[in-house]
Amino acid sequence: MADLPERVEIAEEGPREGFQIEPGPIPTADKVALIDALSATGLRHIQVCSFVNPKLVPGWADAEAVAAGFSPRGGVRYAALWFNENGLKRALAFRDRLSITGSVSLSASDAFSVKNLNRDHAANLDAMRRMTAVHKAAGVPVTRVGVMAAFGCNYQGDILPEQVVRTVADGLAVAQEAGETIADVSLADTMGWATPTRIERGVGAVRERWPHLRIGLHLHDTRGLAVANAHAGLRLGVDRFDSTVGGLGGCPFAGQKGAAGNICTEELVLLCEEMGVRTGVDLDALIEVGRMAERIVGHALPSELLRAGSLDAFRRKQAA
Repeated sequence: MADLPERVEIAEEGPREGFQIEPGPIPTADKVALIDALSATGLRHIQVCSFVNPKLVPGWADAEAVAAGFSPRGGVRYAALWFNENGLKRALAFRDRLSITGSVSLSASDAFSVKNLNRDHAANLDAMRRMTAVHKAAGVPVTRVGVMAAFGCNYQGDILPEQVVRTVADGLAVAQEAGETIADVSLADTMGWATPTRIERGVGAVRERWPHLRIGLHLHDTRGLAVANAHAGLRLGVDRFDSTVGGLGGCPFAGQKGAAGNICTEELVLLCEEMGVRTGVDLDALIEVGRMAERIVGHALPSELLRAGSLDAFRRKQAA
């Protein structure tokens, strides 16, 4: 086991991840209000929108309006998501407001790659080579390799650590061919197959091969183990996590309707702070933003803290 990190970086993906999967249209003003509220909690990285085909993801037909509408706060990096050259061009129009970096995005499951992107691993590698060239031509650095379905897949079953290592190696090769330097690897539990043991084996295998790379985790709570998996990651020294306020979102291509989304940001913050790992986040303020997110989407979100509140709130009440 590695030492616990002193501090973690939390990449808040609630606005982007959550609003793309909601069945009803969410007003642009509500999306902007949520982003601005998140900006005031101490979070330092917020993914605000997706520049994707509105026919496929109608929840982000207003991506430009949201990107133009939020109020940037000093010290906060705002990011967006795109999958092709057109999406990148749309994002670049907001380069003065968004932190724009590229990634090589692959799947450890060939079956999920076909389901999610309609192309197998080899075809996806070719697509990533083209996109890396597009990023480079636009002056956008490619700094990360992302591996989806890194711990298991609803379409392919168990994913072994060796498969993850091969996928990371392929991503690094794509970047190296283009003269790009990768600093981070993100391992995504896209369909909720991770367990603490799988986290240990997957993270361990990647770290053993590339000890210089920073490893982040993108955890889904499909089977209720996201917090346990984050705990395992922390004990391995992982210091970067993706999460969503209130547990907004999910994966529309995972083949599991109604599954919980990402690990709840407030539950991740509680875990870290109670372990002595700093987040820089005001947990009570974040819980209020989670309740705001519930009001916006019009239904209950998975986070237990939205109902239970923080431990510090009870400690203050007892001390009064």
